[in-house]
Amino acid sequence: MSETYEERAARLDAADGLAGHREKFALDEATVYLDGNSLGALPAHVPARMADVIGREWGELRIRSWDESGWWTAPERIGDRIAPIVGAAPGQIVVGDSTSVNVFKAVVAAARLNGDGRNEILVDATTFPTDGYIAASAARMTGHEIVACDPADMAAAVSDRTALALVNHVDYRTGRLQDLPGLTAALHAAGALAVWDLCHSAGALPVGLDAHGVDLAVGCTYKYLNGGPGSPAYLYVAERHQAAFDSPLPGWNSHADPFGMTPGYEAASGALRGRVGTPDILSMLALEAALDVWDGVDVEDVRAKSLALTDFFLECVEAYVPEGRVTSVTPAAHGERGSQVALRCADAPAVMAELIKRGVVGDLRRPDILRFGFTPLYVGFADAERAARTLAEVLR
Repeated sequence: MSETYEERAARLDAADGLAGHREKFALDEATVYLDGNSLGALPAHVPARMADVIGREWGELRIRSWDESGWWTAPERIGDRIAPIVGAAPGQIVVGDSTSVNVFKAVVAAARLNGDGRNEILVDATTFPTDGYIAASAARMTGHEIVACDPADMAAAVSDRTALALVNHVDYRTGRLQDLPGLTAALHAAGALAVWDLCHSAGALPVGLDAHGVDLAVGCTYKYLNGGPGSPAYLYVAERHQAAFDSPLPGWNSHADPFGMTPGYEAASGALRGRVGTPDILSMLALEAALDVWDGVDVEDVRAKSLALTDFFLECVEAYVPEGRVTSVTPAAHGERGSQVALRCADAPAVMAELIKRGVVGDLRRPDILRFGFTPLYVGFADAERAARTLAEVLR
């Protein structure tokens, strides 16, 4: 008798070297949580850490915690914890502000870094809308022209007028993984800079910022890094650019002598130039605690499980779901796939609402995309099988 998909899922979960990490998260067995690409699950130890931050560091030490509890150095310290997850050496990532603010910093700074006769900014035409809005505003401020194009066409579109390109590493709708090494090399060959948005890739797959010569990058921390709703984003500035990095938001936190309170601005050295104002300490320290779940985890192992999970889910969908009811818009090729599966489906809003009622939590992108995120640290093969089976039941 052939193995059922449920039996196969149980066998794969039993052999999964990352399966033990699920117990580090506050999850219940009644729910299949496939929305970690929008909001990661709560690491179970974070509430106790935050109780200490609020009760002792803030409640008892108060102002002393800026020094005694390490609040002041948190943006760089936490940046150095994110660095190995995205393939960066220490001293190049600073944590703080939102992704949108960091996109603004990166685009304007890149335009200033590479402004000699170059007046064009290439923007991923499929990008998350805010990136496009911010880039357009930055272009108006710096006198640049925005050229929107599909990432697949960007290498051919770059010219001696191009100052930089802003690209999403993984498409938020379809889950398509863009060619970061190849596109970065093509931009550099034409004298342009590469600015990457890592929101849907950091913590899900290897990025290799240093290895591939990325110039600047930004990313959020509340998806695959599980930092919590609204947790601060981060900015990567390659070491070779730090001395010339000219932030459009030169706040007092990035001053060489922040407590000198001088009227003139002198930038600090290193990645500190990416800081602006007073850090959001509560959310920042929640993120720092959440990153503990990455201790001892190899991102290559995460990637291998991600591909296996999404392969298995797609196979179960094909086996269970009535023919013609859904179509995958996520690339089948491993080299072109992030860590989510997007299915085109008629009546997607109603279908997702019913899935959630039945304990399978994904999300949707109007008008017709069902989106399922696979976070390998806490999603298993049994989750994938149950999600596909429940989807089939709903569509029948």
